[in-house]
Amino acid sequence: MRRLIFVNRFFFPDFSATSQLLSDLACHLAAGGREVHVVTSAQIYDSPRAPRASLPAFETINGVQVHRVPTTRFGRVSLIGRSFDYLTFYRSARRHLIAMARPGDLIVAKTDPPLLSVPVMSAARRSGAGLINWLQDLYPEVAVTLDVPLLRGPVARHLARWRDRSLLAAEANIVVGDLMAQKLAALGVAAERTHVIANWCNDAELRPLPHQDNLLRRAWGLQDKFVFGYSGNLGRAHEFATVLAAAERQRDDPRFVFLMIGGGRRYEELRHAVESKGLAGAFRFLPYQPRDTLAQSLGVSDAHWVSLNPKLEGLIVPSKFYGIAAAGRPVVMIGDPDGELGRLVAAHRCGFVVKPGDADALAGALRRLANEPATVAQMGAAARHMLEARFSRAQALQRWCQLLDGLDRARSGRHS
Repeated sequence: MRRLIFVNRFFFPDFSATSQLLSDLACHLAAGGREVHVVTSAQIYDSPRAPRASLPAFETINGVQVHRVPTTRFGRVSLIGRSFDYLTFYRSARRHLIAMARPGDLIVAKTDPPLLSVPVMSAARRSGAGLINWLQDLYPEVAVTLDVPLLRGPVARHLARWRDRSLLAAEANIVVGDLMAQKLAALGVAAERTHVIANWCNDAELRPLPHQDNLLRRAWGLQDKFVFGYSGNLGRAHEFATVLAAAERQRDDPRFVFLMIGGGRRYEELRHAVESKGLAGAFRFLPYQPRDTLAQSLGVSDAHWVSLNPKLEGLIVPSKFYGIAAAGRPVVMIGDPDGELGRLVAAHRCGFVVKPGDADALAGALRRLANEPATVAQMGAAARHMLEARFSRAQALQRWCQLLDGLDRARSGRHS
């Protein structure tokens, strides 16, 4: 079996989404007998300036050898500071990879920071290692679509050319959805080098929890409410105007509570909009909850909403979808009905799909759910069934193992 080296800015004990996925996979592969290394930073996602001593430069975690390289620690406060964090990680990770990688190794580049595959491709070539790209999103297209300063026009085209070279140079490109696979095909990436492995959650522990058993629902005084929830990052890729307008339509119905758990660029923006419209009584804003209470925090809500700018379809797949499904709650997807998640929700009848801006449709869906507990139960059960049938953690990890075993066999065949 080939030695594996994963590269991502965050790893356990960090609990950001990319870190959890990588930590799950790396530890699973190490438990299966592979030699697994991770090159990462010494940062924690929400606390970039956490004491460096708490995260050593090298340690072994559940059989995974973790190498933490030095970076700046400006965090997400400003675009310039974040750019320095990215650049210093690129430089440090590339240097470390060149020093440690050997011919025959497989280096797996994730997409935090964006365009990480470019410096990793360079290091792989220098060391004779193979390259796998694990794509959570597609940059610079995401940045261009969101109109990020300095990432437009010639700069974006130049970055895209380098990114495309890394896709074409890879032994495999892992994407998280079918529409993203179509994007790679349009860029000229061979179909046999593109593999769809959706993201996952800890569905063994995150299970449906009845309201009467939910301590948080009682503690937060929500027993007699219909709770429409959002959990996680509310960022540039998401819109909230549709939810806000639907809340205005329910202003005189005291049953409804709109529960926001998390943070992000647009989280405070929504809070201010709620206050300005006099809707503070209908909304609750809470910080991220501890990971060990996730089943309870997701289970507080009767239904959850996920949103994605339709222009970003094929570039991003919101991973919170899988946690909602694991918790057995209906999903209201505010986005493109023909998008990645829109198709899944419709096909599995596990919620509603609402076009951005159609507040009347959203308000109608909420009234139906509030009035029909049986429909809530039926859609929630359908969501959990979909997850178990297609998107369980065990299935995703098995697909990764099968892919890596296939690459091992292919290399052995070439060198026999």
